[in-house]
Amino acid sequence: MSLKSAALTVRENAHAPYSRFKVGAAIRGASGVVYAGCNVENIAYPEGTCAEAGAIAAMVAAGETRLSEVYVVADSPAPVPPCGGCRQKLAEFGDPDVVVTMANLDGVETAMTIGQLLPGAFGAAHMDKG
Repeated sequence: MSLKSAALTVRENAHAPYSRFKVGAAIRGASGVVYAGCNVENIAYPEGTCAEAGAIAAMVAAGETRLSEVYVVADSPAPVPPCGGCRQKLAEFGDPDVVVTMANLDGVETAMTIGQLLPGAFGAAHMDKG
C-alpha cells in the first residue's frame, strides 16, 4: 500500500467532532511496513492525539523505532504541515533527511525533510554529558 492511499484511507476514520478537521498520516518504517494514524480529538482540549503521533505509536507498538518516509493529508486550502510537537516526534524516530510529504485533498503536495521542518532539533546528543 502506498503512503498516500494509507493516509487518505485512515483520514476517514479520524475522530474530529469538534474541529471537523480530519487528518491522516502514514509512515514507512525502516522495514518497509506502512503504519497509519488519524487525529483523535477529545472534548478536554488539548488532550487529543495528532495523526502523526498515532502513526508513530502504531509503528512503535509493532516493534519498530525508525521511520524512513512520512505522508500527511488534510482537507485544507494548502498542504498541512505537522504541528511543532509532531515535528519533534518525527525527529525522534527519523533522520533529518527523511522526506515528509504534506498534502491536501485536491492533490496538492509539498515535500520537505524533517531537518527542514525542524532545524536545530533537540535530540539525544543534547542529553549526553560525555
